[in-house]
Amino acid sequence: MLWIPITLVACAAQVLRNGAQASLTGRIGTLGATQVRFVFGLPFAVLFLLAGLAITGEGLPHLNAGALRWGMLGAVAQIAATALMLWVMHKRAFGVAYAYIKTEPVIVALLGVLLLGDHLPALGWVAVVVVTAGVLCASVKPGEFSRLLSEKGMIAAGVAAGGLFGLSAIAFRGAINSLHEGGYVVRSLTMLVVTLAIQAGLLGIWLALRDRAAFVGSLREWRRSMGAGFLGALASAFWFTGFALTAAANVRTLALAEMPMAALLSGRLTGKGMARHEVTGLALVMLGVGLLLWSAAA
Repeated sequence: MLWIPITLVACAAQVLRNGAQASLTGRIGTLGATQVRFVFGLPFAVLFLLAGLAITGEGLPHLNAGALRWGMLGAVAQIAATALMLWVMHKRAFGVAYAYIKTEPVIVALLGVLLLGDHLPALGWVAVVVVTAGVLCASVKPGEFSRLLSEKGMIAAGVAAGGLFGLSAIAFRGAINSLHEGGYVVRSLTMLVVTLAIQAGLLGIWLALRDRAAFVGSLREWRRSMGAGFLGALASAFWFTGFALTAAANVRTLALAEMPMAALLSGRLTGKGMARHEVTGLALVMLGVGLLLWSAAA
């Protein structure tokens, strides 16, 4: 059951990271703010790994071909998912785009069965469906559901983004499980460093060739970028540790507990209350999370 508090810490760190990245977007652009989590997160991930090795007294696990293949798949899938997500959010309102993309828990559960053999109990499947329904209800105004279903291109792109995020979660779990030495903490942190190095390298090359202004901007805003990078690496360290302990579908379903956290933070910052459909949706999300925890404890 250790994966539960670990996932909740990851959610809290991710909410803070998203806020830090949002503050950078207006200064260095969307792509520049996005790459901060990889480029500036990598040094912190290395420090986390060194601390893990020192505390546990374990050696660095041997990187085998299977772990590297899974790691590369997860790294590339996450970059592609982020690019699609940004495109959908640019084309549609944030809430509707979020609804498309957060079909992820269902996709993660299906991919987990197909690729890793991670079978959920019946109550776990119910929890996944209830949480997804809650996300849809909270994200989309009642009058927009008909438009939501009519936009086939947006649906395809949004679900593809959610699918790629799901594939990255499955691949990260596969990479961690492919390492044969070390405890779950060291194995998780090792693959975090590997995947962040891949992502930082790929995005660094892309920005150097196609958008140098965004990369230079992140260096100019290094204080803010370091903060966002630290929070990103911290969140990812806990996500990866969660993936090492349980099926990715459990982690990504419980991860939607970030919605109430974000809603409460937004309400505190803006002073605005939530609409009725948002309250209903968040209640469904929490019901689904409760069912998930009940399923895990059974």
